[in-house]
Amino acid sequence: MKNWISFPRVEGTATRQAHVRLPAGTYEREMGREGFFGPATQMHHAHPPTGWTSFDGDLRPRAFDLNRSEELADCPLSAVRLMGNGATQVRMWRFQGKMEHLVRNADGDDLLFFHQGGGHLFCDYGHLEVREGDYVVLPRNTAWRLESDGPVTALMIEATNDAYQLPHKGLVGTHAIFDPAVLDVPALDDAFQGQKNERETVVRVKKRGRVNAMVYPFNPLDAVGWHGDLAPVRINWRDIRPLMSHRYHLPPSAHCTWVSARFVICTFVPRPIESDPEALKLPYYHSNEDYDEVLFYHRGQFFSRDNIHPGMVTYHPSGFPHGPHPKAYEVAQKFERKETDEVAVMLDTRDPLDVYEGMAATEWPGYADSWKAK
Repeated sequence: MKNWISFPRVEGTATRQAHVRLPAGTYEREMGREGFFGPATQMHHAHPPTGWTSFDGDLRPRAFDLNRSEELADCPLSAVRLMGNGATQVRMWRFQGKMEHLVRNADGDDLLFFHQGGGHLFCDYGHLEVREGDYVVLPRNTAWRLESDGPVTALMIEATNDAYQLPHKGLVGTHAIFDPAVLDVPALDDAFQGQKNERETVVRVKKRGRVNAMVYPFNPLDAVGWHGDLAPVRINWRDIRPLMSHRYHLPPSAHCTWVSARFVICTFVPRPIESDPEALKLPYYHSNEDYDEVLFYHRGQFFSRDNIHPGMVTYHPSGFPHGPHPKAYEVAQKFERKETDEVAVMLDTRDPLDVYEGMAATEWPGYADSWKAK
């Protein structure tokens, strides 16, 4: 537990409550630590904090349209790498058909988010049917493969040398956001029994970023039973019940779904927009000084952004203020929308991310200019 220097004060013209009753003609910006989990100050500015006229250098906000990349990979370990650091690797896997081999990730847990398509996932623990919108957490070194009848696009986020856990839900209790009872685990069902065979099987294992191959004279997915409290789990975004307040805009941390030691993953799902006339009605401008922020847009209209559509990714390194686009801010101020329809996955990393070279072909070079008032 960190003992932060704490001395709450109010200086000049300011609100007494964050994100509520902003002084007329001002723009609120939150400067915070530890990804919305630490101390924070709300600054009130006379101009939008994103009102730059130009933005050059590696710190600039970036956006990528992954729909432009159609590279298929028969092996998820060979999927296109988007970005990463020592604590995580982010990939986009496009696949269709039946994997003829098994894979294991010995570098850390894998989280799969099925953006498009689904199928049947077979692993050490049994069989899981997967569909669009599913999260699947695969514990480190689990052997698995996928069979699909159509195209599959899955976002893959590795917890390198670490594991995925559930966030502490504090005052709202264990069953808030989603009840752990909705987490599904693989079953040793008829589909699993039917895939057993004595054919030679290759198992590709990733360790320290390199892929190794093991060959068995039989299919290693041959479990006859298991017991314990370690297994893959599945949940669909439709089973997530977001925390809401009609009088106060909750921070992204309220939507935390999975946690690892050096990053968190949040899920934004449809919800009513704040109805209190004094409350801010969209994400506030913020300077999240300790975390890089990545957003993957799955479906719907992201209500704080313009010209963003499903299949895109935005990347905001820590070190500059960011927040809603001017048009979105104007719409929110008029309360023209009563609810959101967006579904998005947010990755907040404690360590800076490297964007890999292959992303250049999908980049929207004008994204940094998208905050300019039209």
